Amino acid sequence: MSTPKERLNELGLKLPAPTKVPEGLHLPFSFVNVRGERVIFSGHPKNAADGSIAGPFGVLGKDFSTEQGYAEAREVALTVLANIEAEIGDLTRIVGWSRVFGMVTSAPGYTEQHLVVNGFSDLIIDVFGSTIGRHARSAIGVPALPLGFALEIEGEVLISP
Repeated sequence: MSTPKERLNELGLKLPAPTKVPEGLHLPFSFVNVRGERVIFSGHPKNAADGSIAGPFGVLGKDFSTEQGYAEAREVALTVLANIEAEIGDLTRIVGWSRVFGMVTSAPGYTEQHLVVNGFSDLIIDVFGSTIGRHARSAIGVPALPLGFALEIEGEVLISP
C-alpha cells in the first residue's frame, strides 16, 4: 500500500500549512497532544493553504447543503493531518485511527450531521486504508461553535514509537 503522502498525491490533494492561531486569540491548549503512543487532536476547523483558519463559517441546513458540508469536512481532515504531521514528523507513524467526533452547527430540524462528517471519515479511509483508517465515530448537531464555525472535528490516533 502507498504511504499516506503518496496516497494524498494520488488523490490530487495537498496538506495545508499547520494551523497558525490568529494574533490576539488565546488558546490555552494545543491542537495536537501526544501522550506516548496516543495522539489526541482538539476540535479542528479547516485551514487555508497558508495555515490560516478558514472556517467554514455558518450553519448546515441554512448556509450550507449537506454536500457542501461533506466537502468542508474533507478539508478539515487535511488540516488535521497537517497538524498531526507537524507534531509527529511523519504520517506513516499512524498505526490506527481510534475515534472521531464531529460537531456540526445545525439549523433547527437538520438531521444529516452524520453525512457531513462522512466527508472526514471517507478521506481518512481513502488515505490510510480500511485497516488503519477504520475508526469509531460520533456526529452531533449543535446550535453554535466557537468563532461561528460550521463544523469542527476532534479525535484520537495511535502512533508507532
